[in-house]
Amino acid sequence: MSTEIEGVWELTIVTPIGRVRPVLELRTEDGLLVGIAHGAGESLPLKDLTLDGGRLTWKQSITRPMRLDLSFAVTIDGDTLTGTSKAGRLPSSKVTGRRRSDDAADTAAPAR
Repeated sequence: MSTEIEGVWELTIVTPIGRVRPVLELRTEDGLLVGIAHGAGESLPLKDLTLDGGRLTWKQSITRPMRLDLSFAVTIDGDTLTGTSKAGRLPSSKVTGRRRSDDAADTAAPAR
């Protein structure tokens, strides 16, 4: 059930140009899983968001630091996730993440 992955997730993506630390917000609206990614000064909707067991996939288009179409595939295990992000013909990038606890959502320092 999608409610098991709802929340705010702090990700780290290891890319060829360095580490990127976006924040995902996942929630259910009208019975559908929806999400928004925040990072590099922009907030972007997640597209084709699909949860199959513990495997979550989505697509998003970014404009910073450059214009790219990204595809993500991660496995969620409790409050952690691991997987990959792919941008066109570029090599896959490792993705890890952790769900913020309710207490940490109010006191967490911004990701750098």
